Amino acid sequence: MARNRRSGVSRFPPADFRGTQLDWMRIAAATVIAAAAIYWWPRPADPLPGLPHVFLWAWEQPEDLRFLDPHFAGIAFLDRTVFLDRGSISVRPRLQPLRFSAGTALMAVVRVEPRALPLPDAGATADAIAKAAHGPGIGALQVDFDAARSQRTFYRQVLTDLRSRLPREMPLSMTALASWCESDNWIEGLPVAEAVPMLFRMGAGERPALRFRPELCRSSVGVSTDTPLPAPPPAGRLYIFNPRPWSRADFDSAIHEVHRWH
Repeated sequence: MARNRRSGVSRFPPADFRGTQLDWMRIAAATVIAAAAIYWWPRPADPLPGLPHVFLWAWEQPEDLRFLDPHFAGIAFLDRTVFLDRGSISVRPRLQPLRFSAGTALMAVVRVEPRALPLPDAGATADAIAKAAHGPGIGALQVDFDAARSQRTFYRQVLTDLRSRLPREMPLSMTALASWCESDNWIEGLPVAEAVPMLFRMGAGERPALRFRPELCRSSVGVSTDTPLPAPPPAGRLYIFNPRPWSRADFDSAIHEVHRWH
């Protein structure tokens, strides 16, 4: 992800949600599911049962998302950034406020940034990430680490250690470079509920793929408000990134795009 940073949730007194568009938002939710259902390959059962089929990524900038209907969309917010530097680990918590209505589904996201070798202990890295799962109201945890080929064995061990440190019922998610889901099978067998291919901020000459090989990549995709897609993403759950703070207008525009896919 071309990212800003973020950590610990700043919770503000929730405001009553008085959106006037609840009906079409529920229709939009059904649209996301229907668009996935008509895509041609078989799709696994929902790996995040009970959680919304739309999540807004909230990165390191002030966000007021009280306009969201908690029954329709959740928030995947950057909770902290974990830096790996010459065998040591440092953590930067979220520094910007995040506002949301009571009852909104929350997924804590941890960004992992390697700075210089050697990599630290995988178990200690997992400990630093796992702390994000203990914030109030957190229902799932997502790791965002663009691991280089030489870092994959380390990342696999981190995820394995992390899974053992989380409550059994808490889903563990990871973001994925699109290439990991197209022609690479290294993520198969990872102890995560889903791998979310990011169909934006891609390298020069790359274009978003709409066919993924590993089963982990087939239930969710990540899109961005500033990267148009030529066809519906092949998944039943969307994570939507916005390079600027979310507004109701940006959200409405994103959902309108979902309608266009249908």
